[in-house]
Amino acid sequence: MKRYIILRVGKAVLTIWAVYTLVFFLTRVTGDPIEWLTLAGASDSAKEILRTNLGLDMPLWQQYIKSFVGLFTGDTGMSYYYARSVSDLFAERMIPTISLGSIVLGLTIVIGIPLGVLAAVKHNTLLDRITMSSAVVGSTLPNFILGILLIFIFSLKLRILPSGGIGTPQHFLMPVIALSVGPIANVARLTRSSLLDVIGQEHLDCARAKGMREWKVVLKHGLRNALIPVITYVGPMLASILTGSLVVENIFTIGGLGAKFITGITTRDYPMIMGTTIFLATLMVVMNLISDIVYKIVDPRISFE
Repeated sequence: MKRYIILRVGKAVLTIWAVYTLVFFLTRVTGDPIEWLTLAGASDSAKEILRTNLGLDMPLWQQYIKSFVGLFTGDTGMSYYYARSVSDLFAERMIPTISLGSIVLGLTIVIGIPLGVLAAVKHNTLLDRITMSSAVVGSTLPNFILGILLIFIFSLKLRILPSGGIGTPQHFLMPVIALSVGPIANVARLTRSSLLDVIGQEHLDCARAKGMREWKVVLKHGLRNALIPVITYVGPMLASILTGSLVVENIFTIGGLGAKFITGITTRDYPMIMGTTIFLATLMVVMNLISDIVYKIVDPRISFE
């Protein structure tokens, strides 16, 4: 187990390095941020002074080494657009993003798994068809489209919910719905298909033959094995939720990391783009590692050796 974790951590570091390197060089071919940071008609000398202050006058390989070393020393750099430390901007804007993602993750687990179990137990019934048809629609509907529809219906037409901002539970209601419908649908479908594969196995028939009630057979013996594929999905799903929330936050003007990230892209704010990308990549890698460890807890038969 220890050897496996050490190997996975090593692979995680290599993955983050590869993502960092790729994003670093891709952002450099998108254009010159100086053109966005200076007023129209600014002199060439003023542009060169700003370029020197931002360190953009150095050769590309020197910029890469300086940026990469800063990543390990905790120096995420100064945002070109906001003229502030990226770490400080993250600290300010992280709470709304993490709060939104945590609520969505909790709802996905609390609602998605029971729906999948119910659909599997009631296989080929009207309830199963309705649940899975709804799940198919929910999983194919982009969260930003759903967000816009929710604003149109509940804010513009019915006028019962605020269209944006934060501060009250009402403000979070539509963003949570927009972000959670897709993950809930995917978890429900995955739980159902996985449980259907398990529910007819011999050890479950043996439990039924001993007189154990069906709900107990499903929950105690079936669900535990069926959850392994779900765990595989839930880990990366958290990173996917946070990635999706960057767009949804802008739609609902929540003021989390999404607004800063979008502004960073449009203004070619390299440090802000790099900081957000590395945060999401690290989160994805960590969640995958946690998922693998949870495998062992859920099913002790799994070996990492």
